[in-house]
Amino acid sequence: MSESPSVAEGPSVPVIALCEGESEAWRATAPPLERGLAGPDFRGRTGQVVIVPGPDGAPARVLLGLGLAPGDPAAFRTLAGRLPAGRFRLEGTPGGLAPLDAAIAFALGLYRFERYRRRETAPPTLEIQGADPAAVAGIADACALARDLINTPANDLGPAELEAAARDLAGRFGADISVICGDDLLAGGYPAVHAVGRAAAAGREPRMIEITWGEAGRPHVVLVGKGVVFDTGGLDLKPSASMRLMKKDMGGAAHALALGAMILQADLPIRLSILVPAVENAVSGGAMRPGDVLSTRKGLTVEVGNTDAEGRLILADALTRAGELAPDLTLDLATLTGAARVALGPQLPPFFTDDEDLAAAIEAGARRAFDPVWRLPLWKGYAASLESDIADLKNDPDAWAQAGAMTAALFLQKFAPPGPWAHFDIYAWNPRGQPGSPAGGETHAIRALFAMLQDRYG
Repeated sequence: MSESPSVAEGPSVPVIALCEGESEAWRATAPPLERGLAGPDFRGRTGQVVIVPGPDGAPARVLLGLGLAPGDPAAFRTLAGRLPAGRFRLEGTPGGLAPLDAAIAFALGLYRFERYRRRETAPPTLEIQGADPAAVAGIADACALARDLINTPANDLGPAELEAAARDLAGRFGADISVICGDDLLAGGYPAVHAVGRAAAAGREPRMIEITWGEAGRPHVVLVGKGVVFDTGGLDLKPSASMRLMKKDMGGAAHALALGAMILQADLPIRLSILVPAVENAVSGGAMRPGDVLSTRKGLTVEVGNTDAEGRLILADALTRAGELAPDLTLDLATLTGAARVALGPQLPPFFTDDEDLAAAIEAGARRAFDPVWRLPLWKGYAASLESDIADLKNDPDAWAQAGAMTAALFLQKFAPPGPWAHFDIYAWNPRGQPGSPAGGETHAIRALFAMLQDRYG
């Protein structure tokens, strides 16, 4: 495999960012050739990019439209996907636009998954005065970690490889890590994790991963991530169209590790635990069956009405473990329900919490990081749909409740630690490729959560 060519040396090319409403003033002072090349349609709309060539045909100037909200950095993500290789610099910072936000958006827009196919040209660079390179890299690299894990197919990312990624993260920052694997999960008190993952082939045994970092006595934040490396649906087998993207069902674990990486890189003054139940929901003679009754770490019994509702089972054990750590804050992330996508689509992840202060803090972090989330209720009227005739509860709610994302959250709430807790039902995937946003693995909510944690504990 050949190496990508290096970015060309020489002077950087200026990037002029214009909001809607500023284009007429720009036209009045711009050189005629530049006005002509921009064309009459350039009005500063969000993500409009015009590359003005010089006499030699190479880029001499770039025009970037910021839209009506100059504080929103979304256009810089598009810019990253439109620029050729080379060195560029932002000329000035438009009013209301934070340099750090613009730099993070540009860095996120540079992402490509290159494990199996490398790009032929080097990515462009963009100099933005006032943006801390370390802060930009801390967020962009963490998001790239999550996207790489999500994009990697299950034949190369099983429970053992997810464990290796967790060990790498812990090793880089001097964190402690412990792993309970295979049948040891039964003695270790993780019966639901074992039940979901026990049907997998040798070498892909289920495991419970726990990372701990930071001084005792600091505020204790626990992150829980669903780590189903592939979900066949179990004996309630998914149809092929639904199974096609199930390599991304460990997206919650990838998000928890990535958010942990942001926290560790920033050295936030907290005590951090990351809990990842890593399993493959496979089909074999050892697979759990519809109608089975499972034990959980909390002691509650769960009737399995549908083996494809496995994520909430492994999270039940992990959330119970989180409660044993006496956390000040617990956040869980999971690619849990299709109902969340029906409600809000692929770009807007819902979250659930009964803590009003936490909800307000999350929403403030989302606005500050330009990383949208939407709160849905833990509607208690649907709790009865989880009642079982023979066990403490069941994993598939009665059809009358209909609200699948809410009933899944209500199931998890029965195992969540006391105190502040929020559940995020993420998609972890971009189904529509655009400049700066390639189709494939995507991060949701973790930049918002990192901003919230910075405000809360930084």
